[in-house]
Amino acid sequence: MVTPFNDIRDYVGVPRVASLRLSPDGTRLVSVVQALNPDGKSYGTSLWEIPLDGRRPYRLTRSVKGEAGAEFTAAGDLLFGSRRPDPTVKDSDEETPALWLLPAAGGEARQIASRPGGVAGFATGGQSVVFGSDVLPGDEATEDERRKTRKEAGISAILHESSPVRYWDHDLGPGEPRLFAGILGDDERLTEVRDLTPQPGKALTNASYDVTPDGGTVVTTWSVPLPAGELRSRLVAIATADAGAQRILAEQDGHDFDGPVKVSPDGRLVACVRGNHADTSRIPETTLWIVDLATGEGHAAGGGLWPADIAWAPDSRSLYVAADHQGRRPIFQVPADGSEPVRLTPDDAAYLSLNVAPDGAVYALRSAVDRAAGPVRVTAGGTVEELASPAPELELPGTLTEVTVTADDGATVRGWLVLPEGASAENPAPFLLWIHGGPLSSWNDWSWRWNPWIMAQHGYAVLLPDPCLSTGYGSEMIRRGWANWGPRTHADLMSITDAALELPEVDATRTAAMGGSFGGYMANWVAGHTDRFKAIVTHASLWHLDQFAGTTDAPMYWQREFGTPGGELYGSLSPHLSLAEISTPMLVIHGDRDYRVPIGEGLRLWWDLQRSGVESKFLYFPDENHWVLKPGNAVVWYETVLAFLDQHVLGREWKRPESLS
Repeated sequence: MVTPFNDIRDYVGVPRVASLRLSPDGTRLVSVVQALNPDGKSYGTSLWEIPLDGRRPYRLTRSVKGEAGAEFTAAGDLLFGSRRPDPTVKDSDEETPALWLLPAAGGEARQIASRPGGVAGFATGGQSVVFGSDVLPGDEATEDERRKTRKEAGISAILHESSPVRYWDHDLGPGEPRLFAGILGDDERLTEVRDLTPQPGKALTNASYDVTPDGGTVVTTWSVPLPAGELRSRLVAIATADAGAQRILAEQDGHDFDGPVKVSPDGRLVACVRGNHADTSRIPETTLWIVDLATGEGHAAGGGLWPADIAWAPDSRSLYVAADHQGRRPIFQVPADGSEPVRLTPDDAAYLSLNVAPDGAVYALRSAVDRAAGPVRVTAGGTVEELASPAPELELPGTLTEVTVTADDGATVRGWLVLPEGASAENPAPFLLWIHGGPLSSWNDWSWRWNPWIMAQHGYAVLLPDPCLSTGYGSEMIRRGWANWGPRTHADLMSITDAALELPEVDATRTAAMGGSFGGYMANWVAGHTDRFKAIVTHASLWHLDQFAGTTDAPMYWQREFGTPGGELYGSLSPHLSLAEISTPMLVIHGDRDYRVPIGEGLRLWWDLQRSGVESKFLYFPDENHWVLKPGNAVVWYETVLAFLDQHVLGREWKRPESLS
């Protein structure tokens, strides 16, 4: 086993299994694996074969630029995206991603599709290959030249005429995402490539799509602009021939039809996820939605499950759905006719990347709060068999248990408690409350980014609670905190914190709280409503709610919950209004490339704390987004957080992290 938690530099270097893809005949399983690049400054990805006969996994691809995604064709060839140079083209562009094919019969990979705006995403059915690409409006024949002209002239400006304009950490435009289709011949070359979606505007931004088994139709989500900056997502069927004839497959006022989009093996049905447009009094509801491809008739399936991933059974009569449930994410078998779902796997882990073999077995990634993701085979009877993994097994510096408490309103609130090795009544561990983001989320999975075991290695007991708004506990759990973020969530957090601090292994006199995104919002709220903690760390956090609502990349979403900016909820729920009550030392962390919670939130919080005389520090990342993903910066993040906690919780002298020297 590998024990990388003591030195964070070792931790960021551990390979991670990102996804799985099974061949149509069920004989080959391929994984995308993320690992440090040779320079140690960034991550790259590669494709690995996971033999189904128990042999060790082996690497399939090697390139400086890495590989993204994997998809098998009907013939068993492997498609993937890569920025690697094309050896058959002189002065090949090494920056623009293209579509590549690795033949099933062996041999070198070859590039089969490229575009001036790159290739982003792909799917296949029959002999058809559908892929996405960013395209500048105007004459397609001059696009390459126009892109070069913009670059050489130093033009980066984008003229927007509709929302959205940004997404998480990147700008949208000046091009528009489009779908292209081609025919993959017996010579493993893509021909007859054609634009299926001319002039779509922003309709295909972040679209999810799939291709029918005969290759004749691609089914995709399609965003529709509405008045007042609102959006709605419909489901559209597009013929891969006939000049890309389109028809609306599913559309409903006040609802979105989103991915993952999956076409059934018999080509008759389409599965997707339908979500309603919530408002201040109506909570969000998400369900599996089944649509008849011929008629467009649709219905809900899966009961109250909130789908995280879906895959069809071979007979097209049911689906396998991974959904949050009581701090886990088991696999459920869901009848397509809307009958009650049945849990397939034990309720002890979190599953994603579902792939179904012809014999009905499900290949998936299994993980948990105390287990990094690894490949497994789940039999039709629900037996889980581990497969050899391309990533090492990790030895953890502690144990995991559960804490459950009854909140003041009678609701049950549960969470995970990580206890470090050696914690006991004679040697109680300092305590860290770590609040999850979302807010519609759950602590039910391994996280490379928010990892409690690093904190456990340094002696902290870490509480990972699922308060109101957490998924996997039914609609009432969400309703309790909807449009009431701070007060209701704070009450839940304090209740379960009290329960954890009663344990003899936990030191109730040395405590801290921490959170990112919505968890950062709650960290700010906690700071303004209690002084029980010795230190608070707030990452990518909402501070001034009205300011945030107009600068985030998705203002229409938050306006649904809080109403028109400037309204009553923006006042009653904004943490900045409790600035005068904050006395706890705070570490503020923010990345400048964070468009979900823009940097203005962190800057405003930092200045408010400074002018109010609150002891505080500001860890700023000019080139990071919402999560802080570069290996070196991840090291800085953990080292700074630990140094801040050690100073205020453990009473040690402040020591500036070596990584910042």
